[in-house]
Amino acid sequence: MKQSEIFELTDKELKERLDNEKDYMSRLRLNHAISPLDNPNKIVETRRRIARMMTETTRRQKEVQSESGES
Repeated sequence: MKQSEIFELTDKELKERLDNEKDYMSRLRLNHAISPLDNPNKIVETRRRIARMMTETTRRQKEVQSESGES
């Protein structure tokens, strides 16, 4: 998922996708611990996607806080 696609998501969609990615990441790690994955870079890619989504979530929270602080 590209950063531009993350920008277009609503807060609710972003939270749902983030939860799904975290679940997927835990399943990948478990599967990799049991038997090596064909492409272990999937773990890295998923971790980066999660980080992008969390960054956008934090940015939106700070934006809301700064707007409410200006009043």
